[in-house]
Amino acid sequence: MIRIKGATLTYKDGTTALKDINLNIGAGELVYITGPSGSGKTSLLKLLMGVEYPSEGEVLVLGQKIAKEEKRRIRRLRRNIGPVFQDFRVIKGRTALENVMMGVRFLGFSPKKMKSESLNALEKVGLKHKYSSLVENLSWGECQRVAIARAIIRKPALILADEPTGNLDLDNAVSILELLSSLRDDKTSVLITTHATHLIDNQKDAVFIRINGGRITMEQGGRA
Repeated sequence: MIRIKGATLTYKDGTTALKDINLNIGAGELVYITGPSGSGKTSLLKLLMGVEYPSEGEVLVLGQKIAKEEKRRIRRLRRNIGPVFQDFRVIKGRTALENVMMGVRFLGFSPKKMKSESLNALEKVGLKHKYSSLVENLSWGECQRVAIARAIIRKPALILADEPTGNLDLDNAVSILELLSSLRDDKTSVLITTHATHLIDNQKDAVFIRINGGRITMEQGGRA
C-alpha cells in the first residue's frame, strides 16, 4: 500500500519539512498521525498525494513511485486516493449532492450513475436527507461530511484526512473520527492527521505515528 524508505522533503526555500522518513503501511490499516503544528504531518500527506516529491529517498503509494518523472502516472494514481481537507473545499452556491458529484466528474460516469453513486455516498455519511441543501446552509460538521462523501464516492484504496476535526466542537469531532475510521476495510487504508490526541487515546486496532521536527519519533500499534 505505502512504502517510504529514507525520504527527505526539502522545499524550494530551503526548509526541510521531513527527514529520513521510513514507513510501511499495509492495505486496511487505520493510521493516526500526530505531532505539533509545523512538525511535518501535512507535508507527509502531500508526499503521499504526489503534490510534493521526495528530495531524497523513495516513496511508493499503491505501487506507484512518487517522483517528478512520474507526473502522468501520479495523476492516474490520485483517482484511487480520497483526500479530506480541514477547510472542506466545498463549492458555495451548489447543493450537497452537486458537491459530491464533482468528485467523479472526470471519471467517465454517466449522469445517472453519477447521481446515484453520490446519493449513496451521502447516505454513507448520514447526510442523504440534505442532498438538496445548499452547502452554505449546512453546519460546519455537515460540510465536513459532504467533503468525506466526495472523497469516498470513487471508492478509493487510500483516504487521506488532514486535520478533519480542526474546527469542530467535541461531539462533531468524535463523530467525524468515528466515521472516517469506519471507512477502513480490507482494501482501504485511512490516514488521519490530528492534534486531537485526547480523542484517539482509546482507539483500538490502529497504528499511531508521531512526527516532530520532520522525523517520526514514535510508531506503535497495528491490526491484530
